Amino acid sequence: MAAIVVAIFQYYQTRHQPAPSQPSATQSKKDTSASHSPSSKAVDALVSIEVKGRAPKTGYSRTQFGDGWLLNGSCDTRNVILNRDLVDTIVNERCKVTKGTLYDPYTGITIEFLRGDTTSDLVQIDHVVALSNAWQTGAQLLTTDERIRFANDPLELLAVGGAANQAKADGDAATWLPANKSFRCQYVARQIAVKQKYRLWVTQAERDAMTRILEGCPEQTLPTP
Repeated sequence: MAAIVVAIFQYYQTRHQPAPSQPSATQSKKDTSASHSPSSKAVDALVSIEVKGRAPKTGYSRTQFGDGWLLNGSCDTRNVILNRDLVDTIVNERCKVTKGTLYDPYTGITIEFLRGDTTSDLVQIDHVVALSNAWQTGAQLLTTDERIRFANDPLELLAVGGAANQAKADGDAATWLPANKSFRCQYVARQIAVKQKYRLWVTQAERDAMTRILEGCPEQTLPTP
């Protein structure tokens, strides 16, 4: 079954975008180190992103980014990300992650994931740049296909604790940051990478907040596949 998941994941990477490695609160499942060339620094990338005010939220809905997770065979984006970010995963014959352990990057808490009607939501997939934030900072100018790709891009997605994801809601860096301070540099760097990739802008308050975080980690690099 592991071989099936890997094969589908490789197909997903080819069709969409390469998946980033996911750091954990204590020990990462994969190495997320990037090249230490100047161009890979988050602070440099942030400078290149346009600063503008938020556009109106008029016309926004989740369906502007597709009708839920993309499906490739029996494997959807949610389960691809769960299998990437959790450790000791068990995957059933329908490509559903049924069990695993998450080191929640947002809180630093270890969460035991068990698929079920009352337990699955303990681990959720966060859009690192909230979809409504993306809509108001340039995504409404993207094509429908680009927005669907955005919402399913592994660069934009992290498995996190459900409570933290709900608390974040549609907040940007100026209004919400992970309680786990050791992850804030990586979190901001990922938001910058997403906004740069999809030609989105940042508000002045958003940029100021990102700058403050990166002042404590000037060598922080953008996430890489």
